[in-house]
Amino acid sequence: MKFRLLLVCLSLPFSLFAQSNGDAAFLSAREAFRTGDINKLERAASQLGNHELALYAESYRLRMWMDKGDPSGMREFLQRNEGSYVAEKLRADWIRWFGKRAAWSEIDTEFPKMLAPEPDVTCYSQQARLARADQTVFADADKLWLSMLEPPEACRPVLDALVTNQRVGADDVWARARRQLEANRPGQAKATLNYLPESQMPDSRAFDSAISSAMSHLVRQPATWSGSRAGRELAAFAIQRLAANDPRTAADELEKIKAKLHDSERQWAWSQIALQGAKKHMTEAVGWYANAGKSPLSEEGAQWKVRAALRAQEWGVVRDAILAMPPELAARPEWVYWLGRAQKAGGRTTEADALFEKIAGQPNFYGNLADEELDRKIVVPPKAKATSNEELRAAQDTPGIRRAMAFFRLDLRTEAVREWNWSLRGMDDRQLLAAANLAKRNQIWDRAINTADKTRNEHDYTLRFLAPYGETVRPAAQNQSLDDAWVYGLMRQESRFITNAKSNVGASGLMQLMPATAKWVARKIGLRDFSHSRVNDTETNVLLGTTYMRLVMENLDNHPVLASAAYNAGPGRAKKWRADKPLEGAIYAETIPFSETRDYVKKVMSNAVYYSAQFNGKTDSLKTRLGVVGAKTADAMKDADLP
Repeated sequence: MKFRLLLVCLSLPFSLFAQSNGDAAFLSAREAFRTGDINKLERAASQLGNHELALYAESYRLRMWMDKGDPSGMREFLQRNEGSYVAEKLRADWIRWFGKRAAWSEIDTEFPKMLAPEPDVTCYSQQARLARADQTVFADADKLWLSMLEPPEACRPVLDALVTNQRVGADDVWARARRQLEANRPGQAKATLNYLPESQMPDSRAFDSAISSAMSHLVRQPATWSGSRAGRELAAFAIQRLAANDPRTAADELEKIKAKLHDSERQWAWSQIALQGAKKHMTEAVGWYANAGKSPLSEEGAQWKVRAALRAQEWGVVRDAILAMPPELAARPEWVYWLGRAQKAGGRTTEADALFEKIAGQPNFYGNLADEELDRKIVVPPKAKATSNEELRAAQDTPGIRRAMAFFRLDLRTEAVREWNWSLRGMDDRQLLAAANLAKRNQIWDRAINTADKTRNEHDYTLRFLAPYGETVRPAAQNQSLDDAWVYGLMRQESRFITNAKSNVGASGLMQLMPATAKWVARKIGLRDFSHSRVNDTETNVLLGTTYMRLVMENLDNHPVLASAAYNAGPGRAKKWRADKPLEGAIYAETIPFSETRDYVKKVMSNAVYYSAQFNGKTDSLKTRLGVVGAKTADAMKDADLP
């Protein structure tokens, strides 16, 4: 037996043994770093030689020695590996190390070399600028005040400096606390209120009462509650907390006290009732937004004002609400499109067409719809010239790509994806296409798709819309009488065709089946000997997934928009989100309350258009696919226990 094993070993290439040994050494180094065993790390790192991931082991060593107070060798390593993902992350840790030691001059030296600094690293740089009395830092720090609602610890001294230097006043403090409360961060809001002068700060117990026992707080307020700003703001806070559960009750309570509130407090409270009402598809939401007047709206509040108006078909409100958005928000494709539709509804066809032109041709939901508004077919761009062997070799020899491929080989997907994505920075279209093809050849489908998605002028939609496992998926779709383009559009969004993909809520496989759903479908179709261990098997996963797609279709008027929403968020919710009257499919999709499901449905439906073009040789109409979602009914679903 030993002799046969020796013969097998001698017959294998030395490079495979070297790779295998190197992989084992790297995994040992990685584990030693995780457990803080510097001696084990040193031994493992010494065995790596020219292994693709030796750079990581070296960075682990430097990181551990830095934690021990010895950062020697750091600067030389960073200079030698400048621009790499490893260097970026190690430099960020070094800046954090300097920040905790108030080594501001060192941060001033290193921070400009960062390519994509994280927020806390940026704040350490701003602390360094404060230390040398650089007054220009305040212009940058001002942007943090309303945007960074849950700041990392490194940012707190910067925010403190804004207050100390009188860059923010009481109005700014209350505005920040309101935004934090709207984002459901009451603890952060309470901390923000500590920036008020002591004489203006609300009582801590009163704040807790307004947040935790809103109705009780409103009922039991002292007679003098409206005499101070703190009392009025806390009453508005209580209204906001009520609205999160019951907007109509909140509106009734606000009517009782509105005369005692100042305009800004009353209007903000109405904006919060309106926001929650819009998310719950209440018909009063448009009127509640009107009561809010010119109260400054958060991005979420501004967008839901438009969505409420879309559900109500109030095109004038749609137009005015989008025009009132900050320019960068209004420039997003969805709001360019809906502003165009509002202008068109008002008879302003020239203005509408100019807006549609801005986004027409974009390969996304609203780019597709804009094309159709302009009476154009959705077009798949000409396929780019095939990548040459030289281009493929260049992609394969890119150091970051080599490191990513090594991580994929070791099934360290998170590290692999980070290294891969970083390596794409600065690549032109030909390089991106070569990298996408390299990923495809190695069946790393998600990187092939995401990389091909980044090209700007030369495109290959067979890479953007890969269709692997066709021998399994397309027959399964046909057996269930499903549109295979829609099935692939959904799978692309669910898993990017990673067979062992697992979501953070436990969904598994190509079609991301939840355990309870897989079990229910298996029982429904009489699949014998099913256990959850089989759910990642490609044929089983596709059988169960396509069967479930058919069942949600049959239970939801055979409407793919409803079925797509149901696949992501559950059939009960998809049914509940209907309106009291028929609703254009695009409006239904845009007004889905869950941001993840809203984005999901749009992408699934747009994906299906491109898969249809690939399978059938011609694009079809997205508007036709979206259709009209029928009015809400009280009828029970055919399968009452459909998960």
